[in-house]
Amino acid sequence: MTLVWRPGYITTFADPDVQSYLTAVEEADGQSLEYPVAVAIDEFVRGCKNDGIWDAIKASCILAGARTLSGALVPLVGTAPTNFNFVDGDYNRETGLKGNGVHKYLDSNRNNNADPQNNNHNASYATSTHNVSGSMLIGAGGAGAGSNNVASDFVRNRSGLFSYGTFASAGLVGASRSASNILAVRHSGTTFANALSSITPSTDTLWIFRRNGGGAVVSSARIAFYSIGESLDLAALDTRVSDLITAIGAAIP
Repeated sequence: MTLVWRPGYITTFADPDVQSYLTAVEEADGQSLEYPVAVAIDEFVRGCKNDGIWDAIKASCILAGARTLSGALVPLVGTAPTNFNFVDGDYNRETGLKGNGVHKYLDSNRNNNADPQNNNHNASYATSTHNVSGSMLIGAGGAGAGSNNVASDFVRNRSGLFSYGTFASAGLVGASRSASNILAVRHSGTTFANALSSITPSTDTLWIFRRNGGGAVVSSARIAFYSIGESLDLAALDTRVSDLITAIGAAIP
């Protein structure tokens, strides 16, 4: 008798977005996830829906939890990223994908102008940071020429440059714009309101671990999640992602 592996055999989740994602991850991994890992993902998705932020997420990956790098690159929402130079050894199920500060990055395949100029966000969750000035966690376009970037040393979102120095702690870094004259930026557990006018976004795609542009510095941070899309509550996203990564870490033997 030949045994046939079938993804998702442990349980079936009621939310179709959860079930579709878990099935795709398990197919990429070639085996099922531990039940507590699946539950953590289910709670994250349902929590985002309860918070009213799920529909704003248009491109996202949970770069943790999956058993393999291939599984981690399955998109939670939107198009799968293109992998440039990451290998299996760069991936940790509990803490995410580690950059090398040289040539490893992801292309999100989400255009910088896919979301409205005054209705957009991008965010990433780093479990370890770096101290290379100018390295970005998410980036597209030039420095003030329609950029929509979240960086480890500075944050840009279709307008302006905010310098916070090298981040001393890991966690969610994000930017969200819901009006032409205000940009919300979050890092270190705090959201800052910045009175800056928006500008026309560039037409390139957003990259993870670096900015999409010539000469951009590549990040050596370890990233466990990223999200791109329309404007949302960064504090709510921060709470949900932090809980997700904590739950995944506790669930993996």
